[in-house]
Amino acid sequence: MQPWIIGLAGSVLIAGAAYRKRSLSGSGFTAAVLLGTLMYAVGSLAWFGTLIAFFISSSLLSKWKSKKKAAAESSYAKSGRRDAGQVLANGGLGLALCLGAAFVPHPAWWAAYTGVMATVTADTWATEIGGLSRTAPRSIVSGRPVPPGTSGGVSSLGLAASAAGGLFIGAVAWALAALQPEQADASAWAVSVHSAAGLCVLGLVGGLAGSLADSWLGAVVQVMYRCRVCGKEIEKNRHCEAAAVPIRGLAFMTNDTVNALSSAFGGAVTLLLSLWL
Repeated sequence: MQPWIIGLAGSVLIAGAAYRKRSLSGSGFTAAVLLGTLMYAVGSLAWFGTLIAFFISSSLLSKWKSKKKAAAESSYAKSGRRDAGQVLANGGLGLALCLGAAFVPHPAWWAAYTGVMATVTADTWATEIGGLSRTAPRSIVSGRPVPPGTSGGVSSLGLAASAAGGLFIGAVAWALAALQPEQADASAWAVSVHSAAGLCVLGLVGGLAGSLADSWLGAVVQVMYRCRVCGKEIEKNRHCEAAAVPIRGLAFMTNDTVNALSSAFGGAVTLLLSLWL
């Protein structure tokens, strides 16, 4: 069977289930199917499976204790139901790296991909699990307590969840790569990008670094608004059924842009780290 057919069937099955569970919007479903199909057709099981591991784990966590997280999530630009922009922000760079590996094979692509997927997973796990923290998060910039849901806020529970998400992706990346023929050359890179310990370290460090970069960008340059009705600081331009007022940040620096930039940072960290390991 042709790889693109397998990729399409798997993507439709998984994205369709997510759409029925309201984890994906209509545009998110379309983007996820296209992304997954191309990922499997070009990169095969390891690339596709790592992406799916992020998507399924994150979707399940977004539904976990959702009522307790509702107040904090009301300020987020995107809800647990991902649209096309969010799907591409989390997986678009990974697809670009997959295509690069197909045209110019080198283990460096896999190292960077592990960091990218570790970052988006670590950041999502930190948001979903950290939102249940019993202690108030603190600003990554000032260290002062901030209300739950504040962009740039971090907590001990969130950091632990971020580390767990990065380790999870590292372990999945190794397990899936071990199921298919070795694609790397016999260089020093292979030690870090195809061993269990090496990939877990790359996932942990890259995921934490990228997740913290996301928090810093969210606190410093992401566009933020204030609700005219309730006065809450939010990431979206509407709240309480009214237009919100921009109060700081760059107009183009949306939540999706921050996610894409932080994943690129996480990928760069793992790329550099794999040279050292």
